[in-house]
Amino acid sequence: MASSWRGSVRRAVRGVSSAIGERPAIFTGAAAATLVLSVVLPPLVLSVARTPVDYVTVNPWLRRLPEYLASSVPWRQKLEKLPDLALFWFSSDSPMGGTEWGFAVDVRDVARMIGTSLLVGAYFALWARARALGILGTGARLSRRGGALGALVSVVGLSTGPCSVMGCGAPVLPVVGLVFVGLSSTTLAALSSLSTVATALVVVGLSGGVAFLGWRTGGAGALTAPRTNPSARPAGR
Repeated sequence: MASSWRGSVRRAVRGVSSAIGERPAIFTGAAAATLVLSVVLPPLVLSVARTPVDYVTVNPWLRRLPEYLASSVPWRQKLEKLPDLALFWFSSDSPMGGTEWGFAVDVRDVARMIGTSLLVGAYFALWARARALGILGTGARLSRRGGALGALVSVVGLSTGPCSVMGCGAPVLPVVGLVFVGLSSTTLAALSSLSTVATALVVVGLSGGVAFLGWRTGGAGALTAPRTNPSARPAGR
């Protein structure tokens, strides 16, 4: 049982690495597009639905990050704070004063965005390889749409970050939740919990799709290796 499981894992890894190696343009393009959309699309949605973004900045404290890492502060405390360190943010001032909305990206968000982008890139590279090997049947188009839907949902509906909106009522909120004005604190808390669960489901779904296609293409790649024609006669006979 254990050897069979290890064989399946090696087969899936072989399929993923072969797909990325054979189709680097598809992998890089899909991953880069997903990463860019993860950063750009949320403030764009908020600019259209609420008020246009008028302030973009990189956290000026990042200049002191090397000094902080070299300080005498215990490493446990550093590791606890670094994931929540805001790297950059977008915001829009309210005509009535204060902040209308804000979208911040911290270290944890960047790690999630990069991980999701790599999964999406691997998925489309695997889909292209599976199609070339002829192991995708009538569900090929549905499989491709499933990957595109996963990328779109992860970017639009589930892009989250520390909420910098005054009186938001929830520390982490889906971007779509910031589009609506006047939501109760209970609704905002529910959206926050939903975003966490939905993000996990998207990551699990993409990981499962990549593992499955990697397993299928890993086996097919071995089966479609060049073979010697048994009917061919040796030279000179």
